[in-house]
Amino acid sequence: MPRTKTGAIRRRRHKKVLKLTKGFRGTNRRLYKRAKEASLHAGQYAYIGRKLRKRDMRKLWIIRINAGLKQINQQFNYSRFINNLKKADIALNRKVLSELAISDFDTFKEIVVKSQK
Repeated sequence: MPRTKTGAIRRRRHKKVLKLTKGFRGTNRRLYKRAKEASLHAGQYAYIGRKLRKRDMRKLWIIRINAGLKQINQQFNYSRFINNLKKADIALNRKVLSELAISDFDTFKEIVVKSQK
């Protein structure tokens, strides 16, 4: 039986990996072995980054809400506000509250007043 070389299949596999590493620097985009390692690492960083983005966005929303509260009353802080919202059965998430604090401050102020009662 004659020996077969995986010419077309191997080339296809290599081209797929090299296409993934198109914007990388140096040999990480040119040499297959380095490109494969670089693409694996890039995938891990992307996965971790997707988790970190959720954490960062929540932090940003909390900072925006707290800044809006400080404009209304210097003594009133974020943790008391969230506690008052839960007691008043106002079910708004942090994303919506932060958007209100930025774009529609009057409505945000009304929510704060309702939560304090």
